[in-house]
Amino acid sequence: MQTQGCPRRHSPVPRFSCPATLRTLIHGHWKDLQGGFSNVDEINKEIEILSDELRWTASKRGLWSLDYKRELTSPLCITAAQGFTDCLRYLLEHGAQPNLAPGGRTALHEACANCNTDCVELLLEHGADPNLLNEDGHAPLHLCRTPQSFRCAKLLVRHGAAINQSSDDEQETPLHVAAKRGLPSHVHLYLRRGAAVDPSDSQDETPLGAACSVASHPDEQDTQVQVCQLLLLYGADVGAVDKDKRGALHKACRNASHGLVQLLLGHGADVNAIDYNGGSPLSTVLQNAVIKLDMEPHLTVQTLLNHGAQKVWPPAFLKVLRSCAAAPKAIEVLFNAYSRLDVTSKWIEAIPEDTFEAHRPFFESLLALEWTPRSLQHLCRCAIRKLCGHQCQLYVPLLPLPTFLHRYLLLEPEGVVF
Repeated sequence: MQTQGCPRRHSPVPRFSCPATLRTLIHGHWKDLQGGFSNVDEINKEIEILSDELRWTASKRGLWSLDYKRELTSPLCITAAQGFTDCLRYLLEHGAQPNLAPGGRTALHEACANCNTDCVELLLEHGADPNLLNEDGHAPLHLCRTPQSFRCAKLLVRHGAAINQSSDDEQETPLHVAAKRGLPSHVHLYLRRGAAVDPSDSQDETPLGAACSVASHPDEQDTQVQVCQLLLLYGADVGAVDKDKRGALHKACRNASHGLVQLLLGHGADVNAIDYNGGSPLSTVLQNAVIKLDMEPHLTVQTLLNHGAQKVWPPAFLKVLRSCAAAPKAIEVLFNAYSRLDVTSKWIEAIPEDTFEAHRPFFESLLALEWTPRSLQHLCRCAIRKLCGHQCQLYVPLLPLPTFLHRYLLLEPEGVVF
């Protein structure tokens, strides 16, 4: 292996065919490195690696060209990234400087990014600074982004990592990162250690908003609910909005995250809040209902209406039908929130033929109501809901009625309308 100091313009560049070569060299022959790095000057010299990967680079004259990707690193960074604890210990005990950042990242950044806990502990014990920013403006704590990195985060905090340190560009704190990644253990750790619960990033988004904006898959629901419960327990502002005036509820509705919507409304979120574009939480979930079918968007529509969401202006229901035809349960729930809604011949034109065939029983029952009044049972439901006002979700379950009637009053879809 060739080493060199800070490379000059015409310095020869050692070439390695692939990262696997380095891994094999250090893992299988780290004792051989002892002879190659037998003094402090050698241990702290930089290595420049030329990979087979091409990337576009710009010259000083503004011309772009394809060039092989170069990476500056050091023996310490390589061993920390790969998790070779014995080699790392040898380098540190023989004078390696833990805070050197030849490629814009220190060895501590590398160890945290790769969840190498033992390496993190070694580096911190040898004086690694837990608050240095890498070339992307991230501190080591920002790089603790997986459940496996929890012990790394604990070590960093224990050794004085700034819990509220913001990244350079995004102005995200470690709490933002943990909230976005769905890491309840990290979130709890930071909050217990005094992290500010409502810091704003460059887009004025708080950790609560960040957590709600990324819960876009059913598998993410439970962890994101846990994250938001912790944030709310520590006093997060449920009404905080970003630069587009969208709060956590708008973001949860955009993802049709039913569990988050229930949680936020239970903590006082404004069900009729309006964003910069004039959109409400209800209109937001309706706009995204078809692309979020796996999230069962009708549950979010149902929850919003049962918490007093203002219904869509009746003449605009045709537009809803056009955009949400492939989500018939959402249409049914919304349609049943009206005591009367005029069905016209234009409605059938708004439903694609293949969608109509896929959900024929529902659409036939809906279109059969043209110029036909709703059933007495439905009108009684609307009267009871009107009496309950914005508290249907609270009051209806208290009524001395069978469970199936509670579900009916709370707009549980049946697959047909009467």
